[in-house]
Amino acid sequence: MIFFIVMLFACKSDMKKVGAFGEIDTLPELTAKNIRFIRSDSGNVQALLTSPLLVNYTGVEPYMEFPNGFEVIFYDSVMNIKSILTADFGINYEKQKLMEAKNNVVIINKEKEEQLNTEHLVWDQRKKIIYSYVNVKITTKNEIIEGDTLVANETFDKWELKNTTGIFEIEDDEDM
Repeated sequence: MIFFIVMLFACKSDMKKVGAFGEIDTLPELTAKNIRFIRSDSGNVQALLTSPLLVNYTGVEPYMEFPNGFEVIFYDSVMNIKSILTADFGINYEKQKLMEAKNNVVIINKEKEEQLNTEHLVWDQRKKIIYSYVNVKITTKNEIIEGDTLVANETFDKWELKNTTGIFEIEDDEDM
């Protein structure tokens, strides 16, 4: 009987030490390597996300972390690649359907031959838009445009950049 009581106290003490390392909600539930997620609608593949490492956290606000980077390929209705999003780090907030891309973020629009570079970007999967409130550089066939606020559709077909600077192509107006 005395032995059991001593063990009970020893376990209680150890649980406090374990608790000091972090809350249960902050411990990863799943870690996976070389993952592939497919987003489809009515059987049509819309996007493919790949990553060398996924760390999944559950709890009140579940999220997935991509600490070694990720790539998302967006497809049109006949599976042609429309655009590609890559970043060195990412977090996907499951309930909010938001994905944050950080560090060396690049989006390439294959159809328009345009490239976006930034250090932080948010992909709102519900609204199907991407946005950024940090410096963004967009390189087109003829222009290099920089700005500090970006809003675009998720495939980077249409975009708006605010507070812009850069090298612009301006057509001559013969009426002047």
